Amino acid sequence: MMWVRIDNRLVHGQIIETWLPYTHAKHIIVANDAVAGDDLQQQIMSLAIPQSVSCSFCSVEDLNEKIPAMTSGNGSTIILFSSCADVRRALDSGFRFDTVNIGNIHYGPGKKQISPSVALSSDDESCLHYFKGQGIELDFRCVPNDPVQVRFL
Repeated sequence: MMWVRIDNRLVHGQIIETWLPYTHAKHIIVANDAVAGDDLQQQIMSLAIPQSVSCSFCSVEDLNEKIPAMTSGNGSTIILFSSCADVRRALDSGFRFDTVNIGNIHYGPGKKQISPSVALSSDDESCLHYFKGQGIELDFRCVPNDPVQVRFL
């Protein structure tokens, strides 16, 4: 099983304390261009991850190609993206998934707050419409025990 999540914080306490147990994931993949090229950020993020869980870092473009080698095909995997745009880039590069969890997108100028943890720009909204058009289910939850929200407009 792959759990695809958008969370601009990437690896943090909610991932470790709630999503790992919920998904029973044995792997975390951080698909982020900046982190893929920054050994210090990778080391910092890796410190939070239990030793029983492997963690890999890659660029968004390389995700689909590298998934088999990074997961060894065993156990569930959480794939973390920092933005809707990055998920779309991965999709356009051949990465396939059925559901995307929209967990945390910080508020900023020009964004519309749709839940306590998600604020969308017009580009984010367009991206999410694109996902829906591709048959991808949208799952708006910050943590697993939150009620699932599937509508955003």
